[in-house]
Amino acid sequence: MKRCLGFTLLLFAFLNAPLASQEAGEEKTAPALTISAVHVEPANPAADTLCRLRVELDNTDPRIASQLGFAVKINGQELPVYSNHLFMFPVSPGGKSELALYNFWSTETSRQMPATGKLEIEVVLREARWMDISTEGETEVWKPLGDVGGLPVSRSITLEMAKPGSN
Repeated sequence: MKRCLGFTLLLFAFLNAPLASQEAGEEKTAPALTISAVHVEPANPAADTLCRLRVELDNTDPRIASQLGFAVKINGQELPVYSNHLFMFPVSPGGKSELALYNFWSTETSRQMPATGKLEIEVVLREARWMDISTEGETEVWKPLGDVGGLPVSRSITLEMAKPGSN
């Protein structure tokens, strides 16, 4: 009985050890590159409306970020155009930058008018790289410095769609 109790206590200590070390470890820090806002125009699209999509990015790091990989979901359906595209847009250090993403249609054959009358748009920043951008002679040179940590990050927005026949 003592042997069984000893084994049980040892097993309990072993299984709980990683949890204790995780609690004592450092807290997760906020990522240095985040999406601070998602903008869609028009703000109340009707069915079959071409919508303009933009994001505001915050970079709190002293380095430039670029090679931005996004995922965009509309009412839970991922837009395939983002799956293999990186935006080579420099996000300035220590501030906000605005980036235009791809326009999209409020409804399509594969994505009908939602019964709720709401258009839910989620933008995910999946990946990014820190960059050193310098000029050598007359040539601009971009050197990757490593992956941006703390990704993916996301931001969502929900739009009320215009009722059919309202202008």
